[in-house]
Amino acid sequence: LDNKGDKAALYLADGTPALEGYSFGANTSISGEVVFNTGMVGYPEALTDPSYRGQILVLTYPLIGNYGVPDKNVKDELGLPLYFESKEIHISGLVVSEYSWEHSHWAAQQSLGKWLGDNNIPALYGIDTRALTKKLREMGSLLGRIEVNPSANLPQALPSSFFSNPNERNLVAEVSTKEITTYGKGNMTKVIAYDCGMKFNIIRYLVQTHNVELTVVPFDYNLEENPSNIEWEGLFISNGPGNPAMCSATVESIKYALALDPPKPIFGICLGNQLLSLAAGASTYKLKYGNRGMNQPCVDLRTGRCYITPQNHGFAVDSDSLPEFWKPLFINANDMSNEGIIHTHKPFFSVQFHPEASGGPHDTAFLFDKFVGHVRKEPQPLVLQNQSEYTKKTYKKVLVVGSGGLSIGQAGEFDYSGSQCIKALKEEGIEVILINPNIATVQTSQEKDQKSQGADRVYFLPIRPHIVMDIIYKEKPDGIIVSMGGQTALNVGVNLWKSGQLQAAGVEVLGTQIPVIEATEDREIFSEKLKEIGETIALSYSATNIEEALVNANKIGYPVLVRAAFALGGLGSGFAANDKELTDLASKAFSCSDQILIDQDLRGWKELEYEVVRDCNNNCITVCNMENFDPLGIHTGDSIVVAPSQTLTNREYFMLRTTALKVVRHLGIVGECNIQYALNPVSEKYCIIEVNARLSRSSALASKATGYPLAYVATKLSLGQDLVSIRNSVTKTTTACFEPSLDYCVLKMPRWDLKKFSRVSNKLGSSMLSVGEVMAIGRNFEEVIQKACRMVNPALVGLEGRDSNLLPCEETTPLEEQMRKATDTRLFAVQAALEDGWTIDQVHDVTKIDKWFLSKLRNIADMRTFCKSQGDITKVLAVNGKQRMKALKMAGFSDRQIGRYVNLPGREGERQIRQIRKSLSVKPCVKQIDTLAAEFPAQTNYLYMTYSGDFDDVVSSEVDLSKSSEVKRSSSSVEFERRVRALSTAADTEKATSFKEKGVMVLGCGAYCIGSSVEFDWCAVSAVRQLRRDGIKSVIVNYNPETVSTDYDESDRLYFEELSLERTLDIYEREGVGGVIVSVGGQIPNNIACHLSDNGAKILGTSARDIERAEDRRQFSDMLDTMGIDQPAWSVLRTQEEASEFANKVGYPVLVRPSFVLSGAAMRVALNEEQLKNFLELAAEVADDKPVVVTKFILGAKEIEFDAVANKGTILNYAIGEHLENAGVHSGDATVILPAQKLYVNTIRHVKRYASAIAKSLDITGPFNIQFMAKGNQVQVIECNLRASRTFPFVSKTLKNNFISLATRAMCGLPAKPYRISLLDIDYVCVKAPMFSFTRLRGADPTLGVEMSSTGEVACYGSSAHEAFLQALLATNFKLPERNRSILVSIASDEYRYEFADAANILKKLGYKLYGTPGTAKYYNDKFDLGFISASKPENEDDFGDGAELSALTEIRSDNIDLLINISEGSEVRTDEITSGYIMRRAAVDFGVSLITNVKCAVFFAEAMEKKHDKFPSRHIQEFYDIPTIGWSE
Repeated sequence: LDNKGDKAALYLADGTPALEGYSFGANTSISGEVVFNTGMVGYPEALTDPSYRGQILVLTYPLIGNYGVPDKNVKDELGLPLYFESKEIHISGLVVSEYSWEHSHWAAQQSLGKWLGDNNIPALYGIDTRALTKKLREMGSLLGRIEVNPSANLPQALPSSFFSNPNERNLVAEVSTKEITTYGKGNMTKVIAYDCGMKFNIIRYLVQTHNVELTVVPFDYNLEENPSNIEWEGLFISNGPGNPAMCSATVESIKYALALDPPKPIFGICLGNQLLSLAAGASTYKLKYGNRGMNQPCVDLRTGRCYITPQNHGFAVDSDSLPEFWKPLFINANDMSNEGIIHTHKPFFSVQFHPEASGGPHDTAFLFDKFVGHVRKEPQPLVLQNQSEYTKKTYKKVLVVGSGGLSIGQAGEFDYSGSQCIKALKEEGIEVILINPNIATVQTSQEKDQKSQGADRVYFLPIRPHIVMDIIYKEKPDGIIVSMGGQTALNVGVNLWKSGQLQAAGVEVLGTQIPVIEATEDREIFSEKLKEIGETIALSYSATNIEEALVNANKIGYPVLVRAAFALGGLGSGFAANDKELTDLASKAFSCSDQILIDQDLRGWKELEYEVVRDCNNNCITVCNMENFDPLGIHTGDSIVVAPSQTLTNREYFMLRTTALKVVRHLGIVGECNIQYALNPVSEKYCIIEVNARLSRSSALASKATGYPLAYVATKLSLGQDLVSIRNSVTKTTTACFEPSLDYCVLKMPRWDLKKFSRVSNKLGSSMLSVGEVMAIGRNFEEVIQKACRMVNPALVGLEGRDSNLLPCEETTPLEEQMRKATDTRLFAVQAALEDGWTIDQVHDVTKIDKWFLSKLRNIADMRTFCKSQGDITKVLAVNGKQRMKALKMAGFSDRQIGRYVNLPGREGERQIRQIRKSLSVKPCVKQIDTLAAEFPAQTNYLYMTYSGDFDDVVSSEVDLSKSSEVKRSSSSVEFERRVRALSTAADTEKATSFKEKGVMVLGCGAYCIGSSVEFDWCAVSAVRQLRRDGIKSVIVNYNPETVSTDYDESDRLYFEELSLERTLDIYEREGVGGVIVSVGGQIPNNIACHLSDNGAKILGTSARDIERAEDRRQFSDMLDTMGIDQPAWSVLRTQEEASEFANKVGYPVLVRPSFVLSGAAMRVALNEEQLKNFLELAAEVADDKPVVVTKFILGAKEIEFDAVANKGTILNYAIGEHLENAGVHSGDATVILPAQKLYVNTIRHVKRYASAIAKSLDITGPFNIQFMAKGNQVQVIECNLRASRTFPFVSKTLKNNFISLATRAMCGLPAKPYRISLLDIDYVCVKAPMFSFTRLRGADPTLGVEMSSTGEVACYGSSAHEAFLQALLATNFKLPERNRSILVSIASDEYRYEFADAANILKKLGYKLYGTPGTAKYYNDKFDLGFISASKPENEDDFGDGAELSALTEIRSDNIDLLINISEGSEVRTDEITSGYIMRRAAVDFGVSLITNVKCAVFFAEAMEKKHDKFPSRHIQEFYDIPTIGWSE
């Protein structure tokens, strides 16, 4: 925990107190001018750049030293060191935030620290470089001094005699060559170069790339006298350090050259630009802090094109002082300073930036072509402005195609990108039409206010080509956007384009054109396109049948990767090691695509990705690059991803960036796309994996990681705007044509829910399995990976091995095997190995994870080991207490985690550690994300917290809850070990005005997972927007990059942070808010409500005490009994025996349910004693110390959903929805009908009476949801959630009134007037249907039960329940049985067979060919004479029948069946039914056959088909709202 290196300090000449850190370079003191560089790579190049002579360099990127320093003895063909820009280090000293003591790179020969030490250059780390950069930005470059082991006698601020100003020295004289050298002798073109501090890469460009004979002379060589008789046809003036006024001798020689007739071409770079200007008669001035970095946007004034340039200079040319015939050539798009000059009719020009790069981008290297062309007297091509500026089309109406229900591979990121797209279109005054049946999303909301304008018309309809065309005929839009709705929208766009329907309707595809999209999706066209520009993809062949696939696989050599073309998230893909595995995989892949791809296996290579943006003027930038923690072989959606890349050198980073721009320009993409690479880990060999010509998951991640709103910018570009004219949304002053510079590190970690599915393997491969993701922001890798672990799984305290309780049994799966196979728990296996003492090399050999990442994980393991070995916090902090506590916090350890290691477990231990930490003044600081590493002032409140820093970026009004006198604590209750409730720090008499200013903190939903998805983001956004309307400051906390709530435009302050108790309290105290809303973010905020209240935070709405009474199964059930409200018989479990005694008394089946869980986690129906025993063990694991309840499970009952908003115990508004399926299907997986269609009046009366009594008893203020069960006229309560539920957006949009807006006003104590809603007077019906991802979850049984398994939902409207139901079913990608018109029916029990009989009759009448498994066929043929064809049931997965009769499995697999209706549940569960039923259901999913597994849905489907609801008009939501009703009128 103790910092390595000697103490060191940076003193500044302005008298600021010394900035204290630690040394990692030479043990020497030095002074110089302090400047900053915002580049994220390239420290060996920067340190050897002569332009930095005499300067103390501050690197804004916090992680430095990752890839070591290459070998200085490796030389290029000219004998120059290959990896450096000169022969020595030129900086005076180096200042960084975090130094990497372990480096990892194949080209590294030594560490950065050793190299600096050997060259006598001091360096220090542990400095808040962001705060220092902001200081330099505000005050300008300052003189500074680094002192290593500063004397105790030194004052905090040093006198001026301690500092020396390098700008008073002739720095050029120090760095210029002393002798004349000629490179490329014998080359025809002869150029003389003035070395004012020339970088080696300039020599390489001129000599190696352009075959010039280059004679390099000292800066003061007299050209007029030319004592060495050098022959020259062109003059080059190099870069260099310091003040151009010091180079009078060089200026005189340039003046001589300018006067020659005929003129000889002159080209200058950097200092050369300033010297040419002085020689021409212009003047220069010192910039406030200079331009140093790799992302400066410069506009070519001839064409308007903008280039990203590397720069390093402190002086600039005054454009206004240019004499006659001289004009500015480039200007800086950010600060408008001069970036180049040109003579109007002579071949003289110069630029302020570095076209030779190194480090940095090579975008302007064409200037060397221009100069050498001039020298060779070759005619220069005419450069003209792009005429597209003047032919820009205007659009009046645009159709945006959404992505539909959330599924694995296509989740909430498309709600975010679609919302951004609509916002960008509305800003341009365009009418927006949206088709998206996903009712839970923000983009399908229509509430309008100034800040958040929704689409003008929303169609909740299935996204199918013919439906999109119906809307086009009706709405007549000018344009259509298909790049914002994932693969769903893209496939529809491609289909309509290929069929010619879009062209015929005169609708233009905006953004990237369809032929370009096809070129990226079709491997063969893509490969050909890349060959045209000399790039290659991994060996890859396509196949349209299995024989072809086998031939191609053998051509490449096993193992190979098999994937389906045109599929999202690697659907239908996997690795095959031999012909048999290939045949199995290929047959499944062909079920979802008619073309499959066989790729070379590059597992073990590094996987990298660049997000690229291009406009119609060919301006092209990369917004973000990302590196996968896992080597290639895992779908990027299932990989841990770090941005920016951590282990790439400058050469590799810009090699891949240059390729990205080349490919994107060649393909002709307009808008945003990403390119993925495989990079050989031991060389610079790479190949392109793929290009996605649309917004993708990583686009949402890149937008949030950098603060660059990709979807918004891409939409503007698709309208024909260019990047230069769009503003940077964060700074508001600089252009959007720039590449963000990060001064932090971002880590994305996927969230899986594989444990919900039995039989599903947790092996990760090329097909995506994760249901959501989190993004952690910090200033070092240890911090972000520990943060991310807690975000993904709130039960974790940080990154731990076996203590995570996530590892499988090591007896069955040894640790090494767990590391070798990529699974959802491999990270924890790796951590366990490092905790066990495995070396980094040993772990790397097994996993192929880069050693740099592993070294960071070992740091975490070592710190943990130290704390555990001390076992006591006083021992841990005995020496250097504050520094050690800070070291733990900087490495991402949570208070709870530290407490556990020092024997202070649980919430009480966490509280004690928090107190100790605060007493040591170790508190997190708040940092901004500003896209430009503090180089320009930011206008956003996009924030994160870190311990790697000393100063806050924003002003806040702090409160200290622990010192609040009003917090009273009572003794802990035995049952809960909980220290208890509190009065709030804020008295109720608080004035509304101060409450508005203090603001409200809204806790978001965290990672999307099964059970908590985009609907909770809708709730959070609705709450924040209502706060804005009421003039209340809003502070949102969330860490999900796919959400709209984490868009920095939505709230006054956005904290991209953990939703843990510790971090929520940190933010609460820092912001001093008036209260916190915990009821709109699902279960995660709800679970910490009591602890927040314990710590003195004010919970708005229902009190924490009452939330606990509803969440705790036992307290809630007791309350209902006291009130005389009916509920199924229940018992709290203490022992196994008591549970089985209870089960035998009430009779099986029984339901086992833990408290405080979402989406029915670990909820199970036990049919017998053995199952009960197994389920109890599982529930006890999930429930921690909370009670587990066993309830009688009632069969054949109807489930009712009651959503409402109450104020102080009185219900304001409510909605009653009914489930189509009987109780026993989790409400998240049920088909819900609103308004309810088939409930008895008496039932509704009971529901309202019970709900009203519960609201009063729990004193509810805010949103809540109760689930009821009705059988006959008996109504029973299942459960009550004192928070917004999954159905709130569905209810709000159907009833045209936002329930969350109303709840927010009630919770904030504002007048909350109920909406006028009469459920009986609504003349339309909305049906919500679940969206499943079983195709991805290989082996999962696609049936429904009490634990939720759907990943998303859709909802559609109709005049009747049947019409809405069929549309909703189609919106979940259900295919109607139209192709063969054949349906296979397999129903287990006579009870269900009887219930389905009428439906079977209907299907027969409709002309369907009906197949049945033997029992089912016999039943319907004997009783109803329906002519069912019998097909045998499979006994195992390879049972294709004996040939004597039809086999059900063969019929499904050979595509003869369109729909399988398989109903296996029921009171009698027969084992053979489960196995053969499972095999048939699974085959249906694997082979793309539609499937219905619930008898009620099957009957409803048949009735809907009979009523011909498969044909329906395309109506938008407003048309339903406008249906006149009798009853309420406004």
